[in-house]
Amino acid sequence: MTSRKLILGSLLAITLLSFRDAHHRTAFRRFFHAAPEGNIYIIVIKSNYELQLYDQNGWYATYPAVFGNKSLDDKMIMGDRKTPEGTYHILSKRPHEKWNKIMDLDYPTTADKEKFNERKAQGLIPASARIGDGIAIHGTWPHDEHAVDAYQMWTNGCVSLKNEDMDEVYRIVPVGTKVIIQH
Repeated sequence: MTSRKLILGSLLAITLLSFRDAHHRTAFRRFFHAAPEGNIYIIVIKSNYELQLYDQNGWYATYPAVFGNKSLDDKMIMGDRKTPEGTYHILSKRPHEKWNKIMDLDYPTTADKEKFNERKAQGLIPASARIGDGIAIHGTWPHDEHAVDAYQMWTNGCVSLKNEDMDEVYRIVPVGTKVIIQH
């Protein structure tokens, strides 16, 4: 190995170690890699306030995200502002007049309905409760990206990204993409 390659390799290793937060790692990956390849999927980790994008090569990018209720618990009933946990798929994508762009999820799934009915049977939720719907991944109000930076839980249970991040995810992710939401 030439000394030049050794120096460049060392600089690259030092640079990688310095990218400790998700935003900087994402910027580094985008700078050195092309668009994601093969099957793409999303993992939303509520406790980390992150939406992670994966492709056939593994982790591709991480974006800061916020949700509805500050508790970060699983959605129980319509109106609780909690983000559901489970495996979903993107049903549709479209521009949105309030939140830049939106990608609708297939909530509630059969698994969500079973969980909901079990909770009713156990008396954890009122018999008259409804499960709700309309969960999506979307941007923020115009000029309101600081809500994500400040971890403001403002949605009704959706996943919200900064508009510039939503633009990128929207461009990359096709309809039908698997979305795993976990605590």
